[in-house]
Amino acid sequence: MKALLSICLMMLPIGAVFAQQEAHFTQFTDNQLFVNPAYAGSNGMLNATALHRQQWVGFTGSPTTSTFSFHSPMSYESVGLGLTLVSDQIGPLNQNMIYGDFSYSLKFNNQSRLSFGLKAGLNVISLNTSTLNTTEQNDPNLIKDVRNQVNPNLGFGMYYRSKSWFIGASSPKLFEQSYDGTGVNLEKRHFFINTGAVFALSPSFKLRPVVQAKMTSGAPLSLDLSIAGIIQERFFIGAMYRLSAATGLYFQYQVAPTLRVGVATELGLTAIRKYNDGTYEVMLSYDIARKQSGIKSPRYF
Repeated sequence: MKALLSICLMMLPIGAVFAQQEAHFTQFTDNQLFVNPAYAGSNGMLNATALHRQQWVGFTGSPTTSTFSFHSPMSYESVGLGLTLVSDQIGPLNQNMIYGDFSYSLKFNNQSRLSFGLKAGLNVISLNTSTLNTTEQNDPNLIKDVRNQVNPNLGFGMYYRSKSWFIGASSPKLFEQSYDGTGVNLEKRHFFINTGAVFALSPSFKLRPVVQAKMTSGAPLSLDLSIAGIIQERFFIGAMYRLSAATGLYFQYQVAPTLRVGVATELGLTAIRKYNDGTYEVMLSYDIARKQSGIKSPRYF
């Protein structure tokens, strides 16, 4: 724990260390409901996706994030509903979130759709500052432990999707709330923009570039670039670059029309990479078709 705090202090002001930041993912293309409620039901089928990320392996107190999302269109197909569960831990800070997602879509003759979404739920936060070794006695930002502080929040999003490309914009948490009573440590408001497309270069090979930008006050722009080659609609081999922060590789396999599994690894590009053994992810995604629509295999977005 002492190593984690020391390195964080070298990189950030103490108020920013415990300001809650949205997690990064190498396989962010497959975790869109996490940031955008308008994505709910967008595939025309019921989908369940689980993703686990272990960041900075071998580093005491390193970030660990697990997400589970479940979403589907309703019988009235313009409406989509979803559920997002998140467990996130970094050092003394632990968060458990549950959010419901609602979307409403406008359909167009070219089979594209424009969706608007709302996200509502709770973030349960615990902060055990007594485990930290500090250089300043009675630091007001670290003086109080937090036990199961419940913060309600709301988010919104927009999502446009056609057969071969998409673009979305969202803010999954609108309220910046203090969780320790000091008014300093906050859940930060983030804004996301993401877009991607798929290009058929041959009957057996497609290329899928995706870009995601994340913006929040007090931090530089985070820009994730991902590109994947899709071979015979079954193998997804991709690379990711996060601006001035990390690079990664991922591999996904379409086991069946309804099931995809994925693994990823990420290497940091900052000084902190000297103190850990890398970052790893595993992903599992399962689709259940509506009777009238069948399964589209594979899903690209």
